[in-house]
Amino acid sequence: MTSDATQLTEGARKLIESVRFVLFDFDGPICRLFAGHAAPLVARKQVRWLEERGLHGLLANGVREEPDPYVVLRAVDRRRPGSDLVAELGERLTREELTAVETARPTAYADVLIRTWSAVGVRLGVATNNSPRAVSRYLGTRGLTGCFAPHIYGRTEDLRRLKPDPYCVQRALGAMGAAPHEVLMIGDAPSDFHAARAAGVHFLGYARNPRKEGLLREAGARHTVASLLPVLRSLTGGG
Repeated sequence: MTSDATQLTEGARKLIESVRFVLFDFDGPICRLFAGHAAPLVARKQVRWLEERGLHGLLANGVREEPDPYVVLRAVDRRRPGSDLVAELGERLTREELTAVETARPTAYADVLIRTWSAVGVRLGVATNNSPRAVSRYLGTRGLTGCFAPHIYGRTEDLRRLKPDPYCVQRALGAMGAAPHEVLMIGDAPSDFHAARAAGVHFLGYARNPRKEGLLREAGARHTVASLLPVLRSLTGGG
């Protein structure tokens, strides 16, 4: 394992150079979706919307202060699984994600890495807990749609299928005709690692700070990078 932004382990390099398919998580490895539209603000709006409808009792006290809107959504789904309420809250989150796309910040080297992998014939997909509509809109703003389409697998109405459940990864494998051993997933959270492991695919952790690297290590990830630059260099012969 390595967190050096300029180095790869030999094992990670061989993995990157040998795979035929790459699945990216979206928020993290491709961009920082909420760079300009803060996720904690979105979470507070969700809680306030529930409170205005007299539904704050669906949230435990800790969740009411939760800065992650996805945690809020899943908490409501645990109490009202498959309900119209969950569908409405999920649609509201999708609209927030679409707004966030306007100020999302590209992850350094992600665009050129995606184009390089696509150019050398590696097939790419996205497997994410974000809305596929938001992913598609973002990729369109960066001119990257052709590198992925149509293989974008994101949040569905069945929230039990969100990562760490391997559902979106398995959907991608089936649609792309990929055997698990041919696939590398790049993600920045333990849920990405667990979904990849459950689906039997290889995993590379993108850890942009020590906290994220620590979480990935604790989850069991063998290979991490602090930057996508060494991944790009391994494809272009730059070391």
